[in-house]
Amino acid sequence: MSDRPQMLQGYRVLDFTQFVAGPTCTRILGEMGAEVIKVELAPGGDRVRAGGYKPTNPEFKNAQSTYFVQHDHSKLSLCLDSKQPRARELLLAMIPKIDVLVENFAPGVIARLGLAYDVVKKIRPNIVMCSISMAGQTGPLSYKPGYDYMGQAYAGITNLIGEPDRPPSITTMAIGDISTGVSAAMAVGFALLNRERTGEGQFIDASLIDTYFHMHELNVPLVSMRSGQYEPNRSGSLAPNGAPTGMYKASDGGYIFLTVLPHQWPQLLRAMEKPELGQDPRFKDDRARTRNKEALRDIIEGWLATFPSRDAALVALDKERVACAPVLKLSEAMAHPHLRHRQTVRRVKDRFLGELDIPGMPVKFSGWPQKSDVKASRLGEDNETVLRELLGLSDREIAALYDERVLFHDPTIGTSA
Repeated sequence: MSDRPQMLQGYRVLDFTQFVAGPTCTRILGEMGAEVIKVELAPGGDRVRAGGYKPTNPEFKNAQSTYFVQHDHSKLSLCLDSKQPRARELLLAMIPKIDVLVENFAPGVIARLGLAYDVVKKIRPNIVMCSISMAGQTGPLSYKPGYDYMGQAYAGITNLIGEPDRPPSITTMAIGDISTGVSAAMAVGFALLNRERTGEGQFIDASLIDTYFHMHELNVPLVSMRSGQYEPNRSGSLAPNGAPTGMYKASDGGYIFLTVLPHQWPQLLRAMEKPELGQDPRFKDDRARTRNKEALRDIIEGWLATFPSRDAALVALDKERVACAPVLKLSEAMAHPHLRHRQTVRRVKDRFLGELDIPGMPVKFSGWPQKSDVKASRLGEDNETVLRELLGLSDREIAALYDERVLFHDPTIGTSA
C-alpha cells in the first residue's frame, strides 16, 4: 500500500445512507481516503445488516452480514436516536467539521431531521451535500419513495428487457443503485474540486431515474425524431439492431455472446470458413442481416456445434479477432484469472468473517492500490471516537447519552471476538 496520502484524505463525510445506492457513494469516498461517519438510526441501524449471509457458528458471533461488509466497510458507525432533540443537537454541532453530507432518505426526511441543505449551508457555507433518491428532489414524482426497480421502470429500461412475446424481465442485480452511487461519488469529487478552486459548496441531486435514463444508448434521439413511428421493443437473446449480435448456444450447452459490427462481418466469415455467406442476399448488408438474424443464428449455432466445447469455439473466434465472450455464471466469472488479476474480484480480510470475496473498485488508480484488509464497524462501534474527536465530549457526557437512550450500539461490543 502506498504511504502517500490518499486523494480524499483529510475530508470528512457525514453519511445518512442505507441499503445500496447511498452506501456505494460513501464507500467509494471512504476507499479514497475520506473519513466517513455513517450515521445509523437506532435501534437497528442500516437494514442491510440483516441481509446477505451471516455465519451462525459460535466463532462468528460478532460477525457482520456479508451484505453490510460489502457496502459499508471503510466507515465509522455512529448510532443514535435521531428523533430525540439531543441527537439532532449533536448532529448539527458536527456540521462545522464536515466537508460532505450524503443522504438517501425519501425526499423531505432529511429536512424533518433538521439537516436540509439550507440549514447546514448556514452553518458550513462551503459544505457539499448530496441527496440520492428514486426520482430526485424536484419534479412531479419527487414525493415518491422507491427502489432500483422503480427507477428502472420509470426510465423506460424494464420494458426493453426480456423476450418479445413475454412480460418484461427483472434484472437480478442492483444496476441502478450501484451506478447511481458511483455517479454520486463522481459528482461529490467534482464538487470538492470546484470548492478547492472557488471556495464554494454545492448541492447535488442524484436519482435512480436520471441514472437509468442516462444508460439509453441510441434510442432516445430515434424516438424523438420519429415520434409515433418508432418504439424499441424487447428482443430477447438477439440484439434489436445489427447482426450477428447476441447470445448463441455452443455445443456443450453454454452460450457465447457475439458482437459483429458491419466492418467485422468478413472476420466472422473467415473464422467460420464460410465465405459463401458473403454472397447470400439474406446477409448482403447489416440491414439484411438484422432482418434475417434468426436464420443467421441457426447457421452460427450449427457451426458452433462442430466444436467439442464453447472454449474451443472461442479460440477460433479469437484467432480472427471476432468480438466474443463466454456467457459466464457468476461463480465462473469469480474464478476467471483476468478478473482475479485485476482485483475485479477482490479478496479481502474481515476481522470477524475472515477472508471473502467482494467486488473491487470499478476503476484502478496507479497511486492508491486497493486495500486487502477492510473494516466494517459494528453498530455504534465508533460512537465514543466520533463524539470525542468532533465534539470533545467527555466519557461522562457520553455515558449520559447512553443512559438517556440517545446513543445505541451493538450489544456484543465489549465482548471478546
